[in-house]
Amino acid sequence: VQLQASGGGLVQAGASLKLSCAASGRTFSRSGMGWFRQVPGKEREFVAAINWSGENMDYAGSVKGRFTISRDNAKSAVYLQMNSLKPEDTAVYYCAAAQDSYYYTRSSYYRYWGQGTQVTVSS
Repeated sequence: VQLQASGGGLVQAGASLKLSCAASGRTFSRSGMGWFRQVPGKEREFVAAINWSGENMDYAGSVKGRFTISRDNAKSAVYLQMNSLKPEDTAVYYCAAAQDSYYYTRSSYYRYWGQGTQVTVSS
């Protein structure tokens, strides 16, 4: 699976952004997917994950209620709708495909990673 993340940008606090992750490969529809983020000098942090069917998902506590993960298997894409953005959401955001159909919060369970897209939230 190859992944291409897009949709990042510079926004003010309180604004919204929608990240997209386009996937290639026949196994996408059977793979759990996740979004992670990383700031310089810190470890990669779990943001959200979704199982293969889109019926089950999980979120980091810091984004719960503000971010929504979804997927469209027909389009081989996964999305992250980010609302009420805060300066502390500033990071490079990565999408990842899991080793199987489930969703995970730990990065070690993800086999494929996209290149990342920068999200910057100004105060």
